[in-house]
Order: sequence, then structure tokens, then C-alpha cells
Amino acid sequence: MRFERISEKQLEIFRFIREPYTALICDGAVRTGKTVLMTAAFLEWSMHAFSGMRFAVCGKTVRSAERNIIEPLLALSSVAKKYRLRYSRSLSLLTAELGGRKNFYYVFGGRDESSYMLIQGMTLAGILLDETALMPRSFVEQAVTRTLSVDGAKLWFNCNPASPSHWFYREWILKAEERGAKRLHFLLEDNPGLSERAIERAKASFSGVFYDRYILGKWVAAEGLVYPRAADGEGIVPNEPRDYTRFAVSVDYGTLNPCSMGLWGYCGGVWYRFAEYYHSGRESHEQLTDEEYCDALEALAGGRPLEAVVADPSASSFLTALRRRGKYRVRPADNAVLAGIRDVAAALHEGRIAVCENCEAALREFSLYRWDTESGEDRPVKENDHAMDEIRYFVRTMLRGDTFSFT
Repeated sequence: MRFERISEKQLEIFRFIREPYTALICDGAVRTGKTVLMTAAFLEWSMHAFSGMRFAVCGKTVRSAERNIIEPLLALSSVAKKYRLRYSRSLSLLTAELGGRKNFYYVFGGRDESSYMLIQGMTLAGILLDETALMPRSFVEQAVTRTLSVDGAKLWFNCNPASPSHWFYREWILKAEERGAKRLHFLLEDNPGLSERAIERAKASFSGVFYDRYILGKWVAAEGLVYPRAADGEGIVPNEPRDYTRFAVSVDYGTLNPCSMGLWGYCGGVWYRFAEYYHSGRESHEQLTDEEYCDALEALAGGRPLEAVVADPSASSFLTALRRRGKYRVRPADNAVLAGIRDVAAALHEGRIAVCENCEAALREFSLYRWDTESGEDRPVKENDHAMDEIRYFVRTMLRGDTFSFT
């Protein structure tokens, strides 16, 4: 299996095949080619070491595993020439054949704590885990356990950095030598396939803790402001007349806690948050009903044809009241917090979204929204976060695409 351009660091992935290590850990910066090269090496190793065996290919979700692992593997011409590969999306199963050998690769998603049950009871000759730091510990440990009865089984871990208190960093990366694991730490410069322009663009796409992790490849704690660049004015624009062609509203619902709504308009490839509604029942000593919030949303929309109203799915009573009116398409938001924060930071920097300077509540929260340094986890302080939440809902639900896949 040959690649046109490969660095010495990337070549170490393939050397692992014949080395006595029982595990390979590839971590570090994004866009370093570690996922596709590890996938190719995993297939090469498994097809020469075993026949008639089962393996697991795991991502945060089945779809992310298909997107990051299966689809790039099937697209490699060098792989297609050597192996006969078939993937069944309905079974989440890849079969590979070579010279009378045949193996089976089951695709799993380690989404939450219950995911370990999907893999429980299987006997596996090897596992490939992409985005390992995003998976629950119970799922990863269950997957590892499934290989213990097979002589010659190997573990393949791939991830971008997270907090230094993360269990995978403490239990695997810091203990790689005693676990018999080989660790390869990647930086952008380890990928010869990246041009200088691509490297500079990647560096410019991140700030704060995301820059330290995804560009510098460091396992560092999240500290300070969540959106430091926005607090300094990045993505904040004048509220000028624009010819908006599409409209949407994002909502973070609250009764005593503030309720924040943002009105978005699309113009020239950018979504502008050009008007807002913000009400705090606790500060005003006035608790509004769902119907009153629906009235407020209609007033904010101002008769514009909304493409969608994106709201926290936990606001069930408000969503029900809004649906009863039959005026708008209601979309429950994707409420992934850390991934959503990363996506908002990227969208602001890339100019895919902008917040108009008349949106005072949003601007105030940008300057106050901070990481919770006391929690030991990657999470913001649950204060000054209502406009921040609904902006995240909007980006994660309305804008999310492959441009936000950073592994």
C-alpha cells in the first residue's frame, strides 16, 4: 500500500504493524493525516494477521465513523486495487477480502454511557477508535476488553487533545510505555500534503484553548473567556441595511432564567444576527407564559418568512405552544456544548456568521462567558450564557456541515 507523499512521522504508523507494541496512540493537531493513514495501516495489519475474524471500527457516532474512516478508506485507489471491499450501511459492516482471506469490520458509535452495550459480548481481533477522547470511558474500556482473548490483537487509538484531566490522557497517554503502547504525537508540519496556505488557514481558524489543542496539539485546560476574539470585536459588525434573502430565529427558553431570541438574516453568504429579544424573569420579577413568549417571537420576526425556529429541545411546552400556532417550522436544536462552542468560534472567524452591534445582550455575554476552571472538565460557567446558547443552537443546527469536522 503506497501513498505519494508521506512523512517520517506518518511512516511510523505503518511500522507499528510489525512492532511488538499492543497499542498505537496517535494524538495531536488536526489535519495531520493521522486518521486516514491509521485506517489504511489497520486494514493492512488485520488482513495479513487474521482471516475470518471480527474487528471494530468506532467513532463518536456511526455516521462520524463512516465519514471519517469508511468513506476515505473506500476512496483510496491503492486500497481499492489491493482489496475487495464491500460496505453495508444497513448492517454497519465492512467486509474485506484478499487472496482467500476475509475479515469483518463492524462500525460502532460511542455516543454515550449506554453505548458499551452495543459492543458487549463480541470477540474482536482488533479495534480502531477515532475521536477516542470524545467517547465515554465505559465504551472504550468495553471495546478493549473484547480483544483480550485473541492472541496478537492490537488496539488503534486516534484523537485530538482535550483537557489534561481527561481519563484517556491520564490512563493511556501518560502510561503508554507501561501499557505497551506506542504514542505518536502529530503537528501540522508532520503532514507533507498540507501547503503553507492550508496550514495558515488552519491556524487562523482557531483561538484560545482550541488553538492550543487543535493546532499546537497540547492537552491543556480550558481557561478564560470562551470566545476571546468575539469579546475583542471579531464577528461584530454594524447593523446596516442589507438585502436578506432568508430568515430564522434561535431561542434559548427560560422562565425565571432569561429567555434569549436572535433574529438571523442571510445575505451574501453570511448569516447576520441583526435583532434580538431578551427577557429575564428573575430581574424583572415578571414571569411570562409560553403564549407571551410566542407573541414576543412573532413580534421579533416582524412578519418575515422564517425558514426555521431553532430552540432547545428541552423547552417542550414552549415548542408545543409555538407549533400550535402553525406559522413556523420548529427545529429542535443540536445541543452539543463543546462541539457547538468550537463551531461558533470557527463560524465567527471564517465570517459565516456575524452579530450586529445593536444586539447588546449577545455582546455583553461575549465579554462575560467563561470556562469553569473549578470543574476539572471542559464546560462553561452556567452564567451569562443564554444568548451564547441560542447562537450555538443556530450554528450547530443550521450551519453544521463537513467544514466543521476537525479530526
